[in-house]
Amino acid sequence: MPAEDSFRRLDDDDFPAYTMGRAAAMLGITPAFLRALGEERLITPLRSEGGHRRYSRYQLKIAARARELVDQGVAVGAACRIVVLEDQLEEARQINEDLRNAPSPSRPRAGA
Repeated sequence: MPAEDSFRRLDDDDFPAYTMGRAAAMLGITPAFLRALGEERLITPLRSEGGHRRYSRYQLKIAARARELVDQGVAVGAACRIVVLEDQLEEARQINEDLRNAPSPSRPRAGA
């Protein structure tokens, strides 16, 4: 793989670039917390050829949000559900915005 392609992958939020240990260290959490998020199906890490978990930047953002909620006293399972609902709400808002900004189709005239 050319070096240029490798560098582009690092800009991809969905590229699983981080090992469990590195991801946990970056977020200031334990690997057990990441495993708990996986058990709750909030994030599903990809696996390396050796079977090791690999996390993307997007997954780390999700895990960081779950940690914020847990730090506020929310149970892990409830925090995961909240994060999923927040993500769904943001997606719905984006769809609404896209529809508002889309050109409206021309309407046929009555009697035409």
